Amino acid sequence: MVAIIETEKLTKSYGSHRGIVDVDLVVEQGEVFGFLGPNGAGKTTTIRVLLDLIRPTSGKASVFGIETTVDPVAIHRRIGYLPGEFTLYDRMTGGDTLEYFANLRGGVDLAYQASLIERFDLDPSRKFKEYSKGNKQKVGLVAALQHKPDLLVLDEPTAGLDPLVQQTFFAVLREAVGEGRTVFLSSHVLSEAEKSCDRVAIIREGRIVMVDRVDALRDLAAHQVELRFVGPVQAAEFEKIPGVTGVVAEDHVLRMHVTGPIAPVVKAAARFELADFVSREPSLEETFLAQYSEPAR
Repeated sequence: MVAIIETEKLTKSYGSHRGIVDVDLVVEQGEVFGFLGPNGAGKTTTIRVLLDLIRPTSGKASVFGIETTVDPVAIHRRIGYLPGEFTLYDRMTGGDTLEYFANLRGGVDLAYQASLIERFDLDPSRKFKEYSKGNKQKVGLVAALQHKPDLLVLDEPTAGLDPLVQQTFFAVLREAVGEGRTVFLSSHVLSEAEKSCDRVAIIREGRIVMVDRVDALRDLAAHQVELRFVGPVQAAEFEKIPGVTGVVAEDHVLRMHVTGPIAPVVKAAARFELADFVSREPSLEETFLAQYSEPAR
């Protein structure tokens, strides 16, 4: 496979403040690569270094085989970028903004641009200051996608989007990958990665703690399960199930965390008169708090 992004011991410090430390990544062509972690973990700092918006303190990074500090303009020509906070000129309309970015690229396929505007249900006639957070995000997504870049770098791309637009966004990502393009997507929402990513890197306090296929996330995440019974049930019946931790009993309600397959819990609950069954997947930030509560090494 062709490596689109490569970093080697990439480090950025802000004086005495930590940025990122010894980040090693390889992102291959044609994959959706998730870059995940809680807020403040170092996701945006890494992206800014990759785009040469800031320079590394040490280590190096390359995109398309070009070192980021050597020829960033050549890299930018082939990238579509959505920053975490997308803001532009308040008095320009969404359409003006998209035309501005299209002209910077030397023009785009207007039919494709129009299809993106329609699919994201964007009104391009309104001024930027009149848009909600979600509609501003739509403008940013169309601007990043409209020139069909070889690499999409998206920082928290679904922030502010309603569920229907999120579905459209993930469909567009799948189409881009189907055409051989690559996506580097930062997020702190575990379910987003499971929907869209092939592989993920998890960053914590500026350091990479895990790089694996998205299937491995299921081993990391613990579901929060609540069982409501008609009559009393002994917590011990569930405490002995592999993967079940933190069982708490209150009246006829059992609450627990379940890591791995949830089927054994369902089978155990079915032996009693069950009134309700609720299972909630945690956010990645909650998973971090549960899995990495000990101090970082």
